[in-house]
Amino acid sequence: MSDEREVIFEITRIGDIQRVAAVDVATGAEVVVQAPANAAMADVRALALKKLERMLAGEAGEPPKRPGTLA
Repeated sequence: MSDEREVIFEITRIGDIQRVAAVDVATGAEVVVQAPANAAMADVRALALKKLERMLAGEAGEPPKRPGTLA
C-alpha cells in the first residue's frame, strides 16, 4: 500500500485449504481469501493484501483498477 498501512493477517488451516484474513488496522476493514493448504505463505498473504487494497480503493470512491476491463 502506498501509505504504509498496518495490516494484520490471520491464517487458519482447515483441512486441505488455508483461510487467510487480512485486516486493515486503521479502518477495521477485513477481507478473506482461501487457498490450497500447500500454497506458499508469501503468495497467499500477497493475494489477501492485494484484495484488501482493492477493497479500500473502492471505499475511497476511486474505481478499483481491474485488469481486463474496458474503459
